[in-house]
Amino acid sequence: MKDLLQFETKIGLHINDYELFSRALTHSSHLNENAGVGAQDNERLEFLGDAVLDFVVGDYLFRRFRAVDEGELTSLRAALVKTPTLADFARSWELGSFLRLGQGEADSGGRNRTPILCAAFEAVMGAVYLDQGVERVRELIVPLLEPTLDVILAGNLHKDSKSEFQVWAQAEYNITPHYVDNGALGPDHEKTFIVQVWVGEQLWGEGRGTSKRVAAQAAAKMGLKKAKSR
Repeated sequence: MKDLLQFETKIGLHINDYELFSRALTHSSHLNENAGVGAQDNERLEFLGDAVLDFVVGDYLFRRFRAVDEGELTSLRAALVKTPTLADFARSWELGSFLRLGQGEADSGGRNRTPILCAAFEAVMGAVYLDQGVERVRELIVPLLEPTLDVILAGNLHKDSKSEFQVWAQAEYNITPHYVDNGALGPDHEKTFIVQVWVGEQLWGEGRGTSKRVAAQAAAKMGLKKAKSR
């Protein structure tokens, strides 16, 4: 209860159902090491929070950008609700310090692990929705969205580099780029994936990232940069 009181103070929230938020902050590893405690992990709330965030962020973008088309809105929403972004929101709340983790997960750096923080943030948003409704979710998320959105727009970070590079390659060579998995570095819990992008027999870029998808986007971005410099 003490941790939950500190948590609600930290994020500026008056909790009605403490059990709900206790569940939102409980990772499955905690239950795996504490069988029979009768608690539940946060995976169902994560599912709900994911849907709530998609709606709230979509609604925010729809109202803010009245002349922007559906494709651009979709790209902006994807950038705002992707795993690293939500994990950064969680870090701004120091959410990791409030998580109930198994000892092994905690000892291996789980409190700062991006997938765990993203899932916990979504679970908390699911709990806020059930506890206080969608308007309270909106009040909490919009102050986090606005500065992040400014950064995304300034750097065009929401652009899909793979799609842009494919359009260029097909126009220039009539060939669709193909991506090659070039392995990974680091321990299992914190891998850096390496992906190359080729056009025909020519290597155009190599990217690294926390997932193969992120690495492929980085490779395509490098390919675009190379194409524009020719």
